Amino acid sequence: MVLDLLKIVIPSLLVFLAGYLAIERLLREETNRRRAELNASNKKITMPIRLQAYERIVLFLERISPESLLVRVNQPNISSQKFHGILLSTIRTEWEHNLSQQLYLSAKAWGLVKNAKDGVIKLINTSADKVDAKAPSLLLSKEILDGVVELEFHPTARAIDHLKKEVNEFL
Repeated sequence: MVLDLLKIVIPSLLVFLAGYLAIERLLREETNRRRAELNASNKKITMPIRLQAYERIVLFLERISPESLLVRVNQPNISSQKFHGILLSTIRTEWEHNLSQQLYLSAKAWGLVKNAKDGVIKLINTSADKVDAKAPSLLLSKEILDGVVELEFHPTARAIDHLKKEVNEFL
């Protein structure tokens, strides 16, 4: 009797186990397929936004690069002290305008962007310390450009290069 019962129960258990494993595999594959579709859909939405963020940050870095900044906010009839304040204010305004872009950049890229901004500010402050506060703004501009030449690397170049590499990785 027990042997007859085992003859019935064991094949039933094997059929049940095979069915269970097949259904579990099917459900796992369906979940993976849906996850892949969702990721693809999200990429279609987020990719243009991320690219726009990278573009805006590169534009920010180009706008705060000393050469560009000095030409853009040039005011020859003011003192170097006032020009120093205008330069820092311009950088601060640009920075605040682009702060939200950090959501779309990697932590490393954002860190490099912050370092670039801080490097430009440091260069401007160091140059301002070397020029008399009442001197014409042209002397401060010259001192800043001389400071750029003396640097091992351009304050914004490293960040821009890294941003370009990151964009190429996810394209």
